[in-house]
Amino acid sequence: MTEYDVVIIGGGPGGYVAAIRAAQLGARVALVEKERIGGTCLNHGCIPTKALVRSVETYLLARQAARYGVDIGGRIAVNLSQMMARKDEVVDTLVTSVVELVKGHKVDIYEGVGTILKPGLVQVKVSGDDSGSRQLAAGKIVIATGSVPARLPIPGLDLPGVLTSRELLALEELPQSLAIVGGGVIGVEFASIFNALGTKVTVIEMLPHLLPPVDRRLARRFRRLLSAQGVEVHLNAPVEEISLEDGRLRVKFAGARSEGAVVAEKVLLAVGRRPYTEGLGVDKLGLKMDGQRILVNEFMETGVPGIYAIGDVLGTYMLAHVASYEGEVAVENALGHRRAADYRAVPYCVFTTPELAGVGLKEKEAKEQGLDYQVVRFPFSASGRALTMDETEGQVKMVCEKGSGRVLGLHIMGPRASDLIAEGALAIQLGATAEDIAQTIHAHPTLPETLMEAAKAAAFGEAIHFRKV
Repeated sequence: MTEYDVVIIGGGPGGYVAAIRAAQLGARVALVEKERIGGTCLNHGCIPTKALVRSVETYLLARQAARYGVDIGGRIAVNLSQMMARKDEVVDTLVTSVVELVKGHKVDIYEGVGTILKPGLVQVKVSGDDSGSRQLAAGKIVIATGSVPARLPIPGLDLPGVLTSRELLALEELPQSLAIVGGGVIGVEFASIFNALGTKVTVIEMLPHLLPPVDRRLARRFRRLLSAQGVEVHLNAPVEEISLEDGRLRVKFAGARSEGAVVAEKVLLAVGRRPYTEGLGVDKLGLKMDGQRILVNEFMETGVPGIYAIGDVLGTYMLAHVASYEGEVAVENALGHRRAADYRAVPYCVFTTPELAGVGLKEKEAKEQGLDYQVVRFPFSASGRALTMDETEGQVKMVCEKGSGRVLGLHIMGPRASDLIAEGALAIQLGATAEDIAQTIHAHPTLPETLMEAAKAAAFGEAIHFRKV
């Protein structure tokens, strides 16, 4: 039996970051992963989809090349196999780099399914080998087993052509039509990708709005843009059944006024994700659970001493960057460095065209909490940099506390929103005010100036480069 200070089960962005941080603190660490290091994010989620997003951006820009004074000879066409090959190359490069990084910190990697036999003891069953297993003695254990796509009790989910995001990322041919069940971040990102590549896309969402994490007004504006781009959207439309019709898939849903149906070549099931604990042994450990969620306190401690849990398996913030953050918090506590998790500034990003991102309180939440607040906006149409990029759709929306001017929330729809949101996250984390941002010199011409302009509107009553008449 090999002894470790910390054994981490799950090698996704939560688990491998926890392993590296524990090693930096001087611990002897084992990392158990049943598939590939990097988990869903690196292998089947965040990274491969963003590689495709880049391909789409290049394709759309090439189609407009003449507008920018660039002559491209020949026909501009989608080469899906090359896009997928590049996507795989990006994933393989990043996974290889992460494995080397983990090993470089002297972390031992075990390939197999990790089961907690009891506090302080983990069994690793080698994948594909019924007889091969070994036991690891652990001073502390961190559960980082992540999540899997959720499945609703809809008849027809097992039909050929009904896919999860993982299978969709492995397609060899571009489908002529795609019905997406679910209008959350995953569903809408894929809608944006495949619509741009020429697939007829329909999004079917059971809620009255798209993108639950997004500021409601920005989500409504984006829905109109998505429709203008050619994506058909059905809201308030719970799916009742998927069936075959003349070799294609028929998705039947209950509309707001009457029943409806969409026929498509492929169907993507994108109704969210659920915590994954199969094979872990949680039922025998006495962990505090809420359904499939493992419950922890602010130090990432479960109800069993010496066992911690992080990331998607908690079922709260199912985001890779939150899992990484919680991984660091968990191992620091496990190794005697007391630290509570702080969720004041958790950013979200949606990689669509245009992008959406946000952090902190939405206007609706500030109102529900009874706060005295103000909301200011600055449009990208008034940004010199956005104009040079020919990407002027969208706005910056800032929520501030009246009186103090403290930034409570920042929500963006527009070019590079996923990058711009970092300034808002830092402002909220540090308790900065709109005046702090307004009086900070921002380089010109850049997109971050839009945040400065919004801050000026909040702090001084009016922006410089936009006047609301």
